[in-house]
Amino acid sequence: MSVHTLMHPATNRILGSLSLAMLLLACSGSDEALSKPTESDGYEYQTASRDGIGKVYEGREISHVMGHLGAGWLERPTRMREERTDLLIRRLPLAQDSIVADIGAGTGYFTFPVARRVPQGRVYAVDIQPEMLAIIEAQKTELGVTNIEPVLGRIDHPGLDDSSVDLIFIVDAYHEFSHPREMGEALAGALKPGGRLVLIEYRAEDPSVPIKPLHKMSEVQARREMTAIGLEWEITHDFLPQQHFLVFRKPMT
Repeated sequence: MSVHTLMHPATNRILGSLSLAMLLLACSGSDEALSKPTESDGYEYQTASRDGIGKVYEGREISHVMGHLGAGWLERPTRMREERTDLLIRRLPLAQDSIVADIGAGTGYFTFPVARRVPQGRVYAVDIQPEMLAIIEAQKTELGVTNIEPVLGRIDHPGLDDSSVDLIFIVDAYHEFSHPREMGEALAGALKPGGRLVLIEYRAEDPSVPIKPLHKMSEVQARREMTAIGLEWEITHDFLPQQHFLVFRKPMT
C-alpha cells in the first residue's frame, strides 16, 4: 500500500486552495532570516555558491530552501516507488506508545502514516509555516485522528519541551536548516535520555542520485554534525534507493 493511499483525499483539495508560495519546504529558514555574521556564532561565511547561502557549518555550505516549484514534487505520485517511503515508515524504530516528532512535517505526508504506527502514542507535527499546520489540522478533523498535535516551530527551535520525545525524524530537510547548530541542540534537548533521531538525507557519496550536491549529505558529514550536538551514532541503513537512513541516540546520562 502506498503512502498516498494512506492519506485522505482532502489533502489535495486543501493544497489546491493555497498558493504555491505557501508550500515551501518546511522547517527551513530564508535568506532574510539568517543571523548576521559574527566571529563567535559557530558558523563561517563565504561567497554563496549557486545553490547555497554562503553560510558554512562543520565544513558544509547550507543549501538554499527549495522554491515553490518543488512543492508539487514533494507530493508527486511516484515518490513512494522512487524513494520507497513505505519502507522508511515501516523501519522507523517505534513502539505503539512512542512519542514522535516529525520535523518539517509539511502537508503531513509522513505524519499520518506514522500516527497509525503509534495508536497509543502521539506525533508532534512540527513546521514553521502556519499554512502547513492548517492542512494537517484539517486532515485531522476529517479523519478523526486524535494522536497528532501540530506544533509551530521557529528556524532555530522546534517548539518541543525538553526530554519529551522518544523519536525525532527529519526527511530531506536538515540540509536546508539555516541554523543547524541551534536547531540541532534544541532537538537533542527534546529527546528523552536514550531517545533516537533518524536523519534521512540523499546520499552524497552516490553520483547517480539525481539531486543537486548541496541537497545531499554524506554519512561522514551527517555523523560529524550530529556528534557536534551530543548525539551518538548507532547505525546507518542503506535499504532506501537514494537516501541514507541514519540513526542517532541521545546518551542515557
